[in-house]
Amino acid sequence: MRWYLHRDLIALAAAVVGPVVVAAVLTTLRTVLSPANAALVLVVVVVAVAAVGNRFAGALSALVAAAAFDLLLTRPYERFAINAPADVITAVLLLVVGLAVSQLAARARRLRLVTIDDAHQLAQIRSTAELVESGAEGRAVVNHVRGQLIDLLQLRDCRFEYGTLLGHPARLERDGAITQGRIHWSRDRDVLPDEEVELRASAGGRYYGRFMLRPTPGTVVPLQARLVAVTLADQAGAALSAETAGPP
Repeated sequence: MRWYLHRDLIALAAAVVGPVVVAAVLTTLRTVLSPANAALVLVVVVVAVAAVGNRFAGALSALVAAAAFDLLLTRPYERFAINAPADVITAVLLLVVGLAVSQLAARARRLRLVTIDDAHQLAQIRSTAELVESGAEGRAVVNHVRGQLIDLLQLRDCRFEYGTLLGHPARLERDGAITQGRIHWSRDRDVLPDEEVELRASAGGRYYGRFMLRPTPGTVVPLQARLVAVTLADQAGAALSAETAGPP
C-alpha cells in the first residue's frame, strides 16, 4: 500500500515536469513538426502519467500540457497567446482529450488493482465463512477477523468493543465511504482518517459490537479493501448473533 502512495507522489511530480520537458524537447522540431502533431505527443505524456498515478495527477498533467503547448509550441513563442485560430482549437482539444483520456487511464489502473487483490481478499472472506460455519465461538471469530483487518487495511492496531456503541468516532460505512460527524467522505478517497475509525459488526439489523481501527497515517486503502472489511465485520456479527441465540 505504501508503494502505491509513493507512486502517486511520483506521478504528481511527473504531471508537472513531464509535459514541460517534452514540450521543451519538441521546440527543437518546431520547423518540421506541426502543432497538431506536437499536441498528440503531449497527449501520450498525459496518458502515461494517468496510467501510473491517479485521476488528479492525470488532470494536472493535462492542464500543464495545454499550458506548455501554448507557451512553447505556438506562435508567438514563450507567451501565453496564440495567433492562429487552428492552434487555439488544437490547444482546447489537447486539454479536453487529455482530461478525458487521463480519467479513463486512471480508472483502468484502479480496476487492475482491484483484480490483483481479488483472489487474496476472496480467500479471506471464505476462511472466515468456514470458521463461522464450523460453529467456532464468537470471540474466536472476532479475533480472526481482527487479524485480517490489520493485514487488509494496513492498520497500526485494531481492537473489538462488545455491546453498546459509545461516542461518535469516524465510521466506515457499508458502501466503503467514511462518515465523520456530518461529513461524508467520497468513496474515492483512499486514505483513512488518522484517528480511530469504527467498523460495526452486525447481523439481522442488530449491532453486536464494533472494531475500532487505528489506521496507519497516509496509507492508501482502496475501496475494494474497505468493502471486504465490511463483509468480514458482518461475518463476525453473524458469529456473535448465533452465539447469542444459542442452540435451537
